[in-house]
Amino acid sequence: MAIFAGKSLGSTALPRVGNVRWFVCALLFFATSINYLDRQVLGILAPSLQHDIGWSEQQYGYIISAFQIAYAIGLVAAGRMVDRLGTRIGYAVIMGVWSLASMAHALANSALGFGIARFILGLGESGNFPAAIKTTAEWFPQSERSLATGIFNSGANLGAILAPALIPIITLRYGWRAAFLSTGVFGIAWMIWWLARFRVPGENKRLGAAEYEYIHRDLPPPTARIPWKRLLSYRQTWAFSIAKFLTDPIWWFYLYWLPKFFDSRFHLGLSHLGIPLIIIYNFSAVGSIGGGWLPAFFHRRGFGIVKARYAAMFIAACLVLPIFFVGQLSSQWAAIVILGVATAAHQGWSANLYTTVSDMFPKEAVGVVIGLGGMAGSVGGVLFSLSVGYLLELTHNYTILFAISASVYLVAFLLLRLLVPKLSRIDLAV
Repeated sequence: MAIFAGKSLGSTALPRVGNVRWFVCALLFFATSINYLDRQVLGILAPSLQHDIGWSEQQYGYIISAFQIAYAIGLVAAGRMVDRLGTRIGYAVIMGVWSLASMAHALANSALGFGIARFILGLGESGNFPAAIKTTAEWFPQSERSLATGIFNSGANLGAILAPALIPIITLRYGWRAAFLSTGVFGIAWMIWWLARFRVPGENKRLGAAEYEYIHRDLPPPTARIPWKRLLSYRQTWAFSIAKFLTDPIWWFYLYWLPKFFDSRFHLGLSHLGIPLIIIYNFSAVGSIGGGWLPAFFHRRGFGIVKARYAAMFIAACLVLPIFFVGQLSSQWAAIVILGVATAAHQGWSANLYTTVSDMFPKEAVGVVIGLGGMAGSVGGVLFSLSVGYLLELTHNYTILFAISASVYLVAFLLLRLLVPKLSRIDLAV
């Protein structure tokens, strides 16, 4: 059969529509990578900074809490700012704020200075996901949005892996201030790239007519804004938010205290911290993918959707349990494997927990409910970070903290089963 212009004669195959939208997705991927790279610098350098600057465990908890408080505030404000300024300028402002805040850490000489820099960093970084999701809505048809979101969200795993690979090298050669400055430079470079290359679809000269039509082929009808007060009247909202409140803090604990744990328990030092953390976060990347795949696997074997979802979450909750013993382990590699499995389980849990929102709510409410859950998770993170600092100051070991981290997923699972045993879908029209 003759082929002409990429289309078979006599065939109904659609012509190629272009791929400018995937270039935009790549920009979002790199922004998300920088987002996670910047936020991890402090955790990796914490053992060294605590020795050099002399802050206490409780002061370190305050510093981490400053970021989480700002992050919770920013989740409310960032989306509205991006709506008002547009994605091109709004995203650039967000990246500029968090990049300058990252660089400002290099000026800090006290716990208070780090807390202020951390607060501003949290305000800026909270805007990444609202801005990226809005950009995805502008540039992708509904049929491709989940794929595009999954791709840019995977940048978080890249950032989590790059940080322990790069930060120790930069710090050992040029000092800890250079580590904060260098990650800020990455963000400034991205911001310049974004402003130079990004335009909304209607203003992008590289976007062809075919791709423009493809992007806008299935735009959803406008929907009325759903007030928080109404959503808070549903037990489904509370179930998701409580689960986020309980389990999100454990991920923050991994990000900010694992370097300190390895330093205190196994005396690794900055030059040897990189490999354990890289291995652990590679585990988490596998868990993110595997956790999303597991319910489909169960469903193909005859499980109903709800049973498949809950089975995957129960497995994830059980896989975390062995970290109960990590604080007493004498083997560094046993700790790495157990913690790697735990971080993978968290990501698998999180992937399914997010999906319960679309299981229970119509699409026009999903974003708002996820925002409420995100705030609940940030509040939980603040409370847990303050508790971590207090407990470490008091006991100087991680046994209680790992016990809490091991058990909280099963508690959250039981509460979900109690509040929404069938993940019942609500009808906002009623």
